[in-house]
Amino acid sequence: MAEGGRPRQRKVGNLLALAVLSALVQRPMHPYEIATTLRGWGKDQDMGIKWGSFYTVVRNMERHGLIAAVENVREGRRPERTVYRITDSGRAELVDWTRELVSTPIAEQSSFRAGLSVLAVLHPDEAATLLRRRLALLAEQITAGRATLAEHLRILPRLFLVESEYDLAIQEAEAAWIRGLLAELSSGSYPGLDEWRAFHETGAPPAEPGGEERSDATP
Repeated sequence: MAEGGRPRQRKVGNLLALAVLSALVQRPMHPYEIATTLRGWGKDQDMGIKWGSFYTVVRNMERHGLIAAVENVREGRRPERTVYRITDSGRAELVDWTRELVSTPIAEQSSFRAGLSVLAVLHPDEAATLLRRRLALLAEQITAGRATLAEHLRILPRLFLVESEYDLAIQEAEAAWIRGLLAELSSGSYPGLDEWRAFHETGAPPAEPGGEERSDATP
């Protein structure tokens, strides 16, 4: 990790490299076996893996000494495959990278946040309807997530499901925030609600922060 808690520039910065290291720390594997293992673990969902860059990432990791070829194997009529192991440098990178990801908050893009940033283009009644729809979908996802987590906890240690717990916590926090926003919209207590509504119903431009009205009709 870089000084001051800032993420450092890594030789292979694609999170797919982290996933590959997490597989090879178990035992040496060839690339197809690594990909199969990662899919089985659900790492493509955890890390947003783009499989089209998989072999490029593996080659870059070997070039930078994070993994090393140990043998070539052939199974039946399949093409020869190179088996890789994690190196000491790769183990150090795996640990350091994990420390950075766990300890250092990084601003991440959110499509929901992007939508909220332009919420004023919608009539408040429509916004409330859409937020209720999102809340209903979130409730379904939370229910399904809880059921899946409970099922997996019967066969796996909690340590290997901590990312699923995190997903549920984020969804539950979002749902609670949406419920609070909807309560303000429904009660009419949301600040500026009358101006927001008037803009869509009469075309009256909202006031500028200094109290003056805008000269155009852009929300």
